[in-house]
Amino acid sequence: MLKTLTEFFNTINNDDRTELDGDHVRTATAVLLFHAIAIDGVADDTERARIHALLRDHFDLGDAEVAKLLHDAEEREKNAVDLYRFTSVLRDRLSLDEKREVISMMWRLAYADGELAALEDNLIWRTAELLAVPARDRMELKKLVLNEMGQGS
Repeated sequence: MLKTLTEFFNTINNDDRTELDGDHVRTATAVLLFHAIAIDGVADDTERARIHALLRDHFDLGDAEVAKLLHDAEEREKNAVDLYRFTSVLRDRLSLDEKREVISMMWRLAYADGELAALEDNLIWRTAELLAVPARDRMELKKLVLNEMGQGS
């Protein structure tokens, strides 16, 4: 029984290590962004178009590359049990400014449908914490996005 459990956990750990082969940063970013649009239970066409544009522009990708990245991200997001697997990749590889850009993109997605759900707000808070983005920066980015969208006060 102990051997079976050990093998099971080793399989999970090995899957976690190989799941992000390739461009780790792109994949991890895309999964987090997809999670931001899916967390409220609805990933509508407006949100999907917005995430496509964000990834295309941020990573300078063609539409076909973004479509593949999003397909992979959606599959990984469905099977993910936590955020840590993805945030740890970004935390270890990105500068603070690059991490801030990820949080900014998450705010843009959270407001893509015109309103911020509590789950979206909580996700961005948790992601920022895991990425070591200061709370002050997270809130500043939120205000900047709202102002860009004409919703700031």
